[in-house]
Amino acid sequence: MKLPCIYMMCNRPNGTIYVGVTSDLVKRAWQHRTHAMGGFTAKYGLGTLVWYERCDEMAVAIAREKQLKGGPRAQKIALIEAINPTWRDLYNDIL
Repeated sequence: MKLPCIYMMCNRPNGTIYVGVTSDLVKRAWQHRTHAMGGFTAKYGLGTLVWYERCDEMAVAIAREKQLKGGPRAQKIALIEAINPTWRDLYNDIL
């Protein structure tokens, strides 16, 4: 099922974090994992899905993504650790 989501990828616990938005989290996370799209996530090896949040509407998801991208790193870490304190890969959970 396709639903708007905001998500965070990383390369290791407390490592580099990428915030993105998508309507197909499974497909997008796979693209990051396999570095199929190149860019920032491929350059820094960001293939671990550590956090995501579903939204009812894409406009809401985009606004939330902008909020997170503009916010401090500590805010991103707090969101991750609130639901995923060990920074484990959540990819299999969304399949």
